[in-house]
Amino acid sequence: MKQVRNLVIVLGDQLNPDSAAFDGFDRERDAVWMAEVCQEATYVWSHQLRIAYFFSAMRHFRDLLRQRDIRVIYHGLTANPSQDQGHTLADVLQKSVTILEPHKIIMVLPGDYRVLSDIKNLSQGMNIDLETRQDRHFYLDVDEFAAYARDKKKIVLETFYRRMRKIHHILLDTGGDPIGGSWNFDRNNRNTFGKTGPKHVPEPVSFPPDETTREVMDMVRRRFNHHPGSLEDFTAPVTREEALKALDNFVAHRLPLFGTFEDAMWSDHPFLYHSRLSAPLNLKLISPMECVAAAIHAFETGHAPISSVEGFIRQIIGWREFIRGIYWVHMPDYGEMNHLEHLLDVPSFFWDGNTSMECIRQTMQSILSHGYTHHIQRLMIMGLYALLKGVNPKKFHEWHMAMYIDAVDWVSLPNTIGMSQYADGGIVGTKPYCASGNYINKMSNYCTHCTYDCHASWGTNACPFTTLYWDFLDRHYDKLRANARLAFQIQALMKKRADKDKMDRIRLQAQEIKKQ
Repeated sequence: MKQVRNLVIVLGDQLNPDSAAFDGFDRERDAVWMAEVCQEATYVWSHQLRIAYFFSAMRHFRDLLRQRDIRVIYHGLTANPSQDQGHTLADVLQKSVTILEPHKIIMVLPGDYRVLSDIKNLSQGMNIDLETRQDRHFYLDVDEFAAYARDKKKIVLETFYRRMRKIHHILLDTGGDPIGGSWNFDRNNRNTFGKTGPKHVPEPVSFPPDETTREVMDMVRRRFNHHPGSLEDFTAPVTREEALKALDNFVAHRLPLFGTFEDAMWSDHPFLYHSRLSAPLNLKLISPMECVAAAIHAFETGHAPISSVEGFIRQIIGWREFIRGIYWVHMPDYGEMNHLEHLLDVPSFFWDGNTSMECIRQTMQSILSHGYTHHIQRLMIMGLYALLKGVNPKKFHEWHMAMYIDAVDWVSLPNTIGMSQYADGGIVGTKPYCASGNYINKMSNYCTHCTYDCHASWGTNACPFTTLYWDFLDRHYDKLRANARLAFQIQALMKKRADKDKMDRIRLQAQEIKKQ
């Protein structure tokens, strides 16, 4: 095998040809290195769609680079484990480095602290230089975020978001004020569908598997058939061209009403007005800059209102950049945080959807079929149930990593440990996102078709969310009572506690639910 000067590592979530990893690339002397390894499919019990999606997108990117006369050393998995070059990324990389004897390894900062640590350890052990470059896919690099956060006692998302708008002059008028007179239109983005449900909602464009994807799917079926989920609805974009079509489709057909109904849910409508762009964004098939530019163009041409455009852009330049910064500032300790000291396992129905709770059944149906749900289903159904029940936050994060095709560690960890489970004690959010079944009833029609009564906190037909909600506030009273944002809920708890018999019934029923 021909030796190389620089070995450029491209990971499965770094599939952008304009990556900083390719700066100074010499086709005559350098090579790209990519590998599918078993560990990345099994360190969490990954959904079959997640495995197939990453590997298919990687193979398509490999082919794109080769079409551009770039040498790519690619290690693919087969259905036969005995043919693997190694179990871990470091195992396979070590063999390649031994053969190729590169002068240097180059890579863009990974999205997973674990992967960065493994490659650093390998380079040190083999006495080979490792150059780690910043990822210009993002608006802000991690060093800039760290400098911004260094002198702040609390990093507030809204303040950070406004700063990003100002720095990049996004949705500002000539005087530097926010277009539409407000920085945030979240108050306009909480509508429900009422009793009649959503009108006709255009389905996202789908991309039938090509030959490359079908080969990956066949391998996954034969090798990972015991993993959760199904491959029957593989329709996600696996190339840049497909991802751009998905972006255009969202802007044309769903962005205008995205803001209005972004928090709403409805039975058998897994996508509604959401973009489904998080997976191609996180694999870097498209850039956040392209998404923001497309949304702004839709506003400037009168195609979409400011409330929808601002809400979409806030998720990208606000939330997405914010949680990535939080991840790198607080790693490696962040993943071990457990402020509320929750210890329970993830419920079995989080893997198979076998539950009589209609909201979870509907959400799990989408997860198992598509590896996807929108943010409210993640936060206020699956995340809420795990929080109220007392699931170990790290186990919940591992479940999230396993079951969503867009999950990368830098994205998942702050969203689960911080936003969803409040395990960081308030680094990401200012309060636990806790609610009773009545919230789900307000934002969806799930409760209409459920055997449980969302208003009942105890009894044979009591909603488990509602029972666990009061139990959650009760058992964490000492930690939560000083939080001003929970004042109303704590007051309601005190009224509930005044009826000792009823509160004892709730506590007892909650204990039975937590055993399930």
